[in-house]
Amino acid sequence: MATKETISSLYKEQYQAEPQLVAVAPGRINIIGEHTDYNDGFVLPAAIAQHTVVAVSKRENQIISLYSVLFKEEFTISLSELKPQKHSWVNYILGVVDQLVKKGCAISGFNMAVDGNVPLGAGLSSSASVECATAVALNQLFQLDLSKQELTQIAQLAEHTYAGVKCGIMDQFASMFGKENHVVRLDCKDLSYQYFPLELGDYALLLLNTNVKHSLASSAYNNRRAACEKAVEIIKAQYPEVTSLRDVTFSMLDELIKEQHPEIYPKAKYVVGEKLRVEGVCEALEAGDLAKVGALMVETHQGLSKDYEVSCNELDFLVDFIQPIPEVLGARVMGGGFGGCTINLVKKDYIDTLIEQIKPAYERKFHLELTPIKVSPAEGARIL
Repeated sequence: MATKETISSLYKEQYQAEPQLVAVAPGRINIIGEHTDYNDGFVLPAAIAQHTVVAVSKRENQIISLYSVLFKEEFTISLSELKPQKHSWVNYILGVVDQLVKKGCAISGFNMAVDGNVPLGAGLSSSASVECATAVALNQLFQLDLSKQELTQIAQLAEHTYAGVKCGIMDQFASMFGKENHVVRLDCKDLSYQYFPLELGDYALLLLNTNVKHSLASSAYNNRRAACEKAVEIIKAQYPEVTSLRDVTFSMLDELIKEQHPEIYPKAKYVVGEKLRVEGVCEALEAGDLAKVGALMVETHQGLSKDYEVSCNELDFLVDFIQPIPEVLGARVMGGGFGGCTINLVKKDYIDTLIEQIKPAYERKFHLELTPIKVSPAEGARIL
């Protein structure tokens, strides 16, 4: 675990001085609300204890010097020569710097050491945690006085422009606005948000990483997005108040899409249902009804697998495996699909037993390692 002490001593080794400040930003999970962000819907993420930590100090010149503890790599560039690089890890930092420069913020060069323990490629938004830690650190270092909302949008634009990923805002928002033992319901239409308690009692959240990423993902994502947009266009002609699937009801789908456009109906039906499931989970959390939360997670997985068709054999196997186990209340694919993790709501004292059962069964079937990751809701980005 990267701490203030460890990153400070690694910074000192690299730069022969103490850092001026240390900032941290977490990765994130999403309890429910998948493929809803680009349909102006709701998502229900939480920040997690796994995080990125950065130590930073100003320089007297225009040079930016970056050091990655994980990759044991140093990278140097002048502020006047900012552009995306082949080293992927530096782009998450330089993208933030570029946004600050474009905003007219007065910054100089700086030294920064970066470390973290957010698993890479598991769908836990390690990139957002680097961007948010950088944004919070530079905001404090250069006394820029930017709000958390502004820093969130800077981090998202960094991902768009330097990492080349046109992500929604959920990842950066969850990393920036996370709150210990809470989930945050984010309205992707207007970025308003509300916290809900995530008091799990005898239960805990366990991720199971399939260690697979199918190449279908990007083209499939674009096709799903196009299907959603087409459904909205058709319904809007009849119901002008509709601007996105968020405004659509099942009766509208049955009237205008079901018979006439059977190829897009299941995709639209999934998104309209997911909006209701997010509301259902929020109500269940307020009532302390974890069994209901688990049941809705399984419903989401079935929708993602059968209707939205973004699951895969590995993910379906993991969700099917837990169905008969009473100590597991629910499971689903988390994230875009075609690989990554399932998120599972498991009785704490059963977690090790579940891992002992499911890991060898998965590895025998798919000849791939299954990586368990324990997560808990944590505080968002901050100065340590």
